[in-house]
Amino acid sequence: MSELERLQVVVGEVQAARQQVATVRNQVAELEGTIAAVEAQPEGLALHRHLGGVLIEVADRATLIEDLKASHARLQEHLQRLTEHEARLIEAYETMRKDLEGSA
Repeated sequence: MSELERLQVVVGEVQAARQQVATVRNQVAELEGTIAAVEAQPEGLALHRHLGGVLIEVADRATLIEDLKASHARLQEHLQRLTEHEARLIEAYETMRKDLEGSA
């Protein structure tokens, strides 16, 4: 594989990583909104959770909030790993690009 072909592969990987980062960021933001809405929901009103195409009333609000916060923490960790991976790919791209420019 030529240097140019390798550069093109890295460009594709950078684009894929950016899409993944954007997707996970959106998921994090959506989950943050969900947590805020659940916490703001008055105690007397029922909460429902979507499970396999069915809405189920949630009996334990505290457990639901804990589950949502745990999911949020996992997504934040995943986002951090993806962001670091994206940065490494961009660094590799920049190095390869400079090498190609230097050899041209």
